[in-house]
Amino acid sequence: MGTTPTQVLAFPNIRAIVRDNGTAEVVVAGNSRIVPAGDSVQELRNNALALIVGEAQTLQRPVRVRIEDPEGHGELIVHPDNKIESVSYEPSPARRRAEAPETPPTTVAPAVIDTVPAPAPEPAAAPATAASVDARPWPPAPATATPEPQTAAVVEEVPPTRHSLKETSFLVSAPVLEPATQGWRGTLTRLGLRMDPSEEELTEREDIRTVSQHWPGPRTIAVVNRKGGANKTPTVVMLSAILARYSGAATVAWDNNESQGTLGWRTEKGSHDRSVLDLIDASTELLSPSTNAAEIAKFVHHQTADKFDVLRSDENEEGDHEITAEEVDIAHQVLTRYYRLVVMDSGNTARAANWRRMIDHTNQLVVPVTAIEDRAEAARLTLQTLESRGGHDAELARNAVVIVSESTDAKRSMSGDALKRAKDEAQRIADGFAPFVRAVVRIPYDPALVNGPIRYEALQPATQRAWLAAAAAVAAGF
Repeated sequence: MGTTPTQVLAFPNIRAIVRDNGTAEVVVAGNSRIVPAGDSVQELRNNALALIVGEAQTLQRPVRVRIEDPEGHGELIVHPDNKIESVSYEPSPARRRAEAPETPPTTVAPAVIDTVPAPAPEPAAAPATAASVDARPWPPAPATATPEPQTAAVVEEVPPTRHSLKETSFLVSAPVLEPATQGWRGTLTRLGLRMDPSEEELTEREDIRTVSQHWPGPRTIAVVNRKGGANKTPTVVMLSAILARYSGAATVAWDNNESQGTLGWRTEKGSHDRSVLDLIDASTELLSPSTNAAEIAKFVHHQTADKFDVLRSDENEEGDHEITAEEVDIAHQVLTRYYRLVVMDSGNTARAANWRRMIDHTNQLVVPVTAIEDRAEAARLTLQTLESRGGHDAELARNAVVIVSESTDAKRSMSGDALKRAKDEAQRIADGFAPFVRAVVRIPYDPALVNGPIRYEALQPATQRAWLAAAAAVAAGF
């Protein structure tokens, strides 16, 4: 059964453009991607659709695509399993004029096409319908009648075709593929033999591109799990560090714990002791049009290596103040004036006023979990609570990113059997969440995340790469 366009989210905005000069590009959320060259327009179409299938696989859902080529334009639905549905297709006006007058306009029926690109399947026993005679993934061009001899008088009746200058360009936006820099391919490149990057390196480059973008308006990420010890604070630190490092966007990590949070303990302390309560008290001044942007430094703690700021929770010894929903609104208004990205740590009480108001401001939900049963169950209950509330909360739960970290207990024992059990358990939990959220990412154990201040450069290369993939999965939801 096909998918109706209303069932497919309209973001990100994707366009596939094939030109008659032998070039093509896929534009995702305003970012152009090169389409490998082909020997024909149809091969360019197939190559463009292969890139779009990759985008659908990254998002783990179907995507809508506007297509444009020399023969016409229309809309497709592209699925992660390589199926393509044609929603609409309209031939270009120039092609219509070239058709014989007695030929009626051709209507392309919606059709689901399998793998793109792939070898042709075995012929089916049943006769093909008119909509499936041409098995190309792009809608087939209208059939043209066999030209008949025409007299000079008939030729004179057909006006010459004039193209608008708006329909062409001498600029080609296809970027040059940079040579390999990693592995043996990178070694050969440095020795003077240019090598194309491997699939692993291309995937890493795509993750870097994803986290390096700037989005219009601020974005708020909430990191939540109702169970303590689920890796919330390390997740906040790592996402903030990677997004700040690669995008260069002003980023703040905000400890929105209803009691004394630990974000301030795991990050660098500035030259002052101010917290979120001090920022709220100074909100009138900070929101004044005459206030300099640098004034925010009086209230946040800058991370000198990882390039983001930290807004600490209240740490007074009495602990006699709990942040209210109205105070969350005030703090969020201040922070989104000074920062493009706000990453919020949270407490363990989904019923708390500050927790619920945090969710109201959230654009992307992240649920960290260590590979331990009770942490995983708490994560499931957190998502279930949000889903049951409906509306914005339920949409956040469906679009969530779950980050599964391997248990530290097995690593401490250094037992081979324990290590295997830890990896198997992490995989089991990841597979369990996969059908219910947008993305699941696994993180290997790293001692640099266990105790003390957390810094990106202290992580092992495999851990850095895993966190980059996690940050890319989060940024894809913006």
